[in-house]
Amino acid sequence: MKKWFKHIFLSQRFFGTFAIVVMLFLLSFLQPRLLWISKTLLYVWLALVFIDFLLLFAQKSHVSGQRVLPDKLSNGDYNPIYLKLHNTYSLGLNIELIDEIPFQFQKRDFRMQLFLSAGDKQEICYQLRPIERGVYQFGKLNIFAHTALGLVKRRFQIRLDAEVAVYPSFLQLRKFELIAFSQRLQNQGLKKIRRIGHTLEFEQIKEYIPGDDIRNINWKSTAKRAQLMVNQYQDEKSQPIYSIIDTGRVMKMPFDQLALLDYAINATLVISGVAIKKQDKAGMLCFSKKVDNLVMADKKIAQMQRIMETLYRVKTDFAESDFSRLYIQLKRQIRQRSLLLLYTNFETLDALRRQLPFLQAIAKNHLLVVIFFQNTELNQMIHQQNKNVQNIFNQTMAEKFVYEKHQIVRELHNHGIQAILSKPENLTINTLNKYLEIKARGML
Repeated sequence: MKKWFKHIFLSQRFFGTFAIVVMLFLLSFLQPRLLWISKTLLYVWLALVFIDFLLLFAQKSHVSGQRVLPDKLSNGDYNPIYLKLHNTYSLGLNIELIDEIPFQFQKRDFRMQLFLSAGDKQEICYQLRPIERGVYQFGKLNIFAHTALGLVKRRFQIRLDAEVAVYPSFLQLRKFELIAFSQRLQNQGLKKIRRIGHTLEFEQIKEYIPGDDIRNINWKSTAKRAQLMVNQYQDEKSQPIYSIIDTGRVMKMPFDQLALLDYAINATLVISGVAIKKQDKAGMLCFSKKVDNLVMADKKIAQMQRIMETLYRVKTDFAESDFSRLYIQLKRQIRQRSLLLLYTNFETLDALRRQLPFLQAIAKNHLLVVIFFQNTELNQMIHQQNKNVQNIFNQTMAEKFVYEKHQIVRELHNHGIQAILSKPENLTINTLNKYLEIKARGML
């Protein structure tokens, strides 16, 4: 009997109907004729509560549940979580589910309602969007069942404790790998880049076929064979592609609940995956007060797992980033000319000019692409309709900062440095597009 009491819960309908009975008893002091009606209703109410209790607790039936979790969750994406329920009662039940999801989601009112008919099995799905990497702890599954009367609820508490790690967005990786090797680039916001000329990696000499580029005709071989022969080239492969992530305090700024650092990490994972699929070498490193998390560029099968595990551990130290130390480390560690995708953020032109000498020094030995972020909240402020003095001042300042961001792009271009100014949500698309453009133009 004691174990039953822990699982008995009284519903709002229980208290609502009981309040009506109490009110009738109070009114019977003014109208004595209501007393017998009040007593009758009380007995009926008690009988219904007892019947409801028997239906839920007299049987040895139960409602079982199982949670199906993926091996890992994808950061910044909606991940499906499945719940499997089985009703062994001989009657239909209304079910209220409260799953103890990890505290990182900060959902205090997470609950679902459904109906399970007698002997029914159901699988339901809900989605969770983590916004930070790390280990997430799932707890118990609480199932509250009640009959059509709805006066008493029975709780079934199932221990389903589990830990799941949240990794950088591998769902984006799968999505953009498919896009990069398909003809659907423009549908996803990627430009279609016209290939200019070819790279200098010679493959073979073959017979001319109508449609071949006549500029590639090999006249010496043509004279020897007495038929047109052309040089065939292939895309240059095994080029080192490094993603460099600034882990300083400027990258902790949140947009859509996700920090700039996590947007850069997700983009790094996608670019590394696409680069390896295109037979290039992918690597990465992070920097702030010091340079760490260095993964030398490679294209082996295990490289992507190495990069993902390294990205999983990346954290910001809230310090001022040291670009001079980055330059020294690149000079020592990366001797071969490489494509460097530098994820950072500059809010003002002065902030850029303090670091510009180091960026120029890096760009002498490598193809450097500086990637930084638009402040989308400033754009919203600019388009506000309410025109009072304070808003006009705010809009003017916002326009100044937006203009300065474009000035930073022009300043970098004037010094021969490639630059991408991107909205956080479009970072992966814009970076992938730049990589494909550089490959198509043979700029590396």
